[in-house]
Amino acid sequence: MKNRLIVTAVAVAAAGVFGFSGVATADVPAAPAAAQVAAKSLDIEYQVQETGYWCGPAAVRIAQSARTRSLPSQGDLAAQMGTTENGTDHISQVANALNANLGGNWYEVKEMPSDPPSPEQKTQLWNDIVYDIDNGYAVVTNIVAPPNNHPPGYPDETIYHYFTVIGYDGGNSTVQIADPASFGGNQIYWLSFDQLASLIPPKGYAA
Repeated sequence: MKNRLIVTAVAVAAAGVFGFSGVATADVPAAPAAAQVAAKSLDIEYQVQETGYWCGPAAVRIAQSARTRSLPSQGDLAAQMGTTENGTDHISQVANALNANLGGNWYEVKEMPSDPPSPEQKTQLWNDIVYDIDNGYAVVTNIVAPPNNHPPGYPDETIYHYFTVIGYDGGNSTVQIADPASFGGNQIYWLSFDQLASLIPPKGYAA
């Protein structure tokens, strides 16, 4: 299990995701409505998914590439994860593959069953994204995108999908996505954090 430590510090905050003030304090989660002016993106190797149902393996490969350039093929990952023509059933298959291939137990399964997500779930999601990316790990999310809530370029239908979060910007509450579907040629792009949080329920993410 990861020892996630949230430390507040004296800082001047602008509008965004976290607000920091006061004396350093351990285990105090920050609220996503206040703002930490911080941003980071990971260097990854992007690939478009090679079949219509390999978004899970492709998202895992992108996430692994933030840690190593010795990477399996999407086909090897699909076999490892048990992905079929029906896709990758559960986010646990993603977390298990990442831990097996990178070593250790960094990745944990985080469920988001409430739709819309609770404020506590959104706070945890943001904290996980920041913590993981600051430590060089991408976050893989399982999303459900109905026609009225699409990332850029998605076709006019409900899309069940995996993509990888590779960056965040606390100044404007956005996250950077590496999307293996490449819908409309949109491969690496920014989403608002609120939209990402709305896309994950009732699924989950690996962080």
